[in-house]
Amino acid sequence: MVSIKDVDTQQLVMKAAAELEKMPEFKPPEWSVFVKTGVHKQRPPSQANWWWIRSASILRKVYLNQRLGVSKLRKTYGGRKNRGHKPEHKKKASGAIIRKILQQHEKAGFVKTEKGKGRTITPQGQKFLDGIAKSVKK
Repeated sequence: MVSIKDVDTQQLVMKAAAELEKMPEFKPPEWSVFVKTGVHKQRPPSQANWWWIRSASILRKVYLNQRLGVSKLRKTYGGRKNRGHKPEHKKKASGAIIRKILQQHEKAGFVKTEKGKGRTITPQGQKFLDGIAKSVKK
């Protein structure tokens, strides 16, 4: 059986994003056109499908690292803030974007919340990602 660890990450995320785009649960909110993905960014994302790409990436992260919360994902997707001539500092990503995407995954049945332990992937979510990994491997 093919696992997501056996295929190229970028191909997996792009293929999963294309599949998530077809699902009605994963509609970006109207504010997603104007929002930056974190305080370390200077502009909003330029890709039209960035919401689904981030959604697929978050699902992959939850698959690989069980019991992830919004705080750890904010740290993962954060970056370095350009402060001019002063030294750069690491900043966290936007929590609202990550929280909304995780809620959409819960609504679709791919992720579930365990009380006090964060979010874990469901068998349906594993099946979804393994199927995409299998199609990428071919």
